[in-house]
Amino acid sequence: MPLIQSSYTPPPFLKGGHMQTVAAKFYTTQPVDFYRELRLDSTGQTLVAYDFIVGQPEKPTIVMFHGLEGSSKSHYAQAFARLAKQRNLPFVVVHFRSCGGVENTAPVFYHSGDSAEIYFVLNKIYQETGKKPFVVGVSLGGNALAKYLGETGKNAACQADAVVSAPLDLIIATQAFALPFARTVYTPYFLKTLIPKARKIMPTADWRHCYSLKDFDDRFTAPLHGFDDAMDYYRKSSAKPFLANVAVPTIVINAQNDPFMPANALPRADEVSEQVFLMYPNEGGHVGFMDNRRQDKLSWLPECVLDFFNGSV
Repeated sequence: MPLIQSSYTPPPFLKGGHMQTVAAKFYTTQPVDFYRELRLDSTGQTLVAYDFIVGQPEKPTIVMFHGLEGSSKSHYAQAFARLAKQRNLPFVVVHFRSCGGVENTAPVFYHSGDSAEIYFVLNKIYQETGKKPFVVGVSLGGNALAKYLGETGKNAACQADAVVSAPLDLIIATQAFALPFARTVYTPYFLKTLIPKARKIMPTADWRHCYSLKDFDDRFTAPLHGFDDAMDYYRKSSAKPFLANVAVPTIVINAQNDPFMPANALPRADEVSEQVFLMYPNEGGHVGFMDNRRQDKLSWLPECVLDFFNGSV
């Protein structure tokens, strides 16, 4: 499937992928209020948060799966919620275990390859509403969504999907996280919350010298979820090989200057199914895509995704 041309242009003062990534996180506006329900996850052993925006009941629900340590408060979730509210569309951010301020009581965590959780959530929403939802997966949630789509093919419980800034090659993404800026700025940001959560599940684990996400995955994610080590987890969970089997309309949006997914690692047209559309803006960072020409400076991404959904059905 050929590339879709992108209309995105960054503000001239935001130079490079790192600035475009970080600036979006600091954009503030009136926060959107959600209606929260606590529901059991796929294991049946912990509650997770579903944060809803109520819209027209005859419309399909837009479901979002967030990124690593994300929530409905994340800048991208808020941007989608604002647009959904403006257009009176049903929208829900489904939190992974331990996220959104809800403690995890299951003996497992969440991870990039947890397509079983995606399967469980989407089938429940389809059963409850009688309509296959539209689905957005961001970063980690995008990789898990893409893996699910490849595994289920025509049986996927969704109408159309958007995979945004996803680390579709987890080995390459981990190498990017090991570069100096990412190791200094991004990694401590994630480990600050990940390690305390992990300690509650594996209290006897040795967290000394855990300085990278690979260290964390070697000590925690891999053994907890049945992988041999972090590299085994990355090989089996990377969604890039699954894109050839996707059978519902899906757009993959990834900036070519994303600090975590280099342009040369992005899926090529000959590596994906005819149902996968590729949009690779030159700039935008990792789930950044700020646009100062718009009243809502983060509205480019949700508008782009909703336009794709409207044109796919």
